[in-house]
Amino acid sequence: VQLQAFGGGLVQPEGSLRLSCAASGFAFDKNGIGWFRQAPGREREGVSCISGSDGSDGSTYYTDSVKGRFTISRDNGKNTVYLQMNSLKSEDTAIYYCGRSPDSCSKWPDYFEMDYWGKGTQFTVSS
Repeated sequence: VQLQAFGGGLVQPEGSLRLSCAASGFAFDKNGIGWFRQAPGREREGVSCISGSDGSDGSTYYTDSVKGRFTISRDNGKNTVYLQMNSLKSEDTAIYYCGRSPDSCSKWPDYFEMDYWGKGTQFTVSS
């Protein structure tokens, strides 16, 4: 099982960025995929999750602070989950990680429900 997050960088406030999580080595379409983030000095926080076909098939979940700004989606043909982030704020600055949710987000945002993680990707919101 492998997951890898891509797409970090430097973005200006109110800008947009899309992160990708590429996965391999498991039945991607059946599993949920979640995004978490960790800012310096803070605990890892659940950002969003999208369920797989073994769950509610494409249902999405967001933490309150990103609702209306972030959109999670998946392309099962490419084994990839995307996180489109708009109206970015400085408080969104963090390392973003994607993880596999074998229970298809049913326990999200429980960090311990994720059984595999990819290396994170850092992005910074700053002018």
